[in-house]
Amino acid sequence: MSTHYLSLNGFAQRAGISRSTLATYRADGRLPEPDAVIGGAGRGATYGWLPETIDYWLAHRVGQGTRTDLAAGKKQA
Repeated sequence: MSTHYLSLNGFAQRAGISRSTLATYRADGRLPEPDAVIGGAGRGATYGWLPETIDYWLAHRVGQGTRTDLAAGKKQA
């Protein structure tokens, strides 16, 4: 039995987010590490995520408008 991974396009479809937004998230380090990497590192690589990884990320990601630049428990000056 084969393991099926979702590409960035598949990730976008499953998450209901545009591919370009996910590409930005990946560049910013806001996506989970891929479960599979095919080919060389960098631009030549193809990344794959398990559906369970995507579902976990969706359930636990920071919501829109959340200030991630502020440390927890610190007040803004």
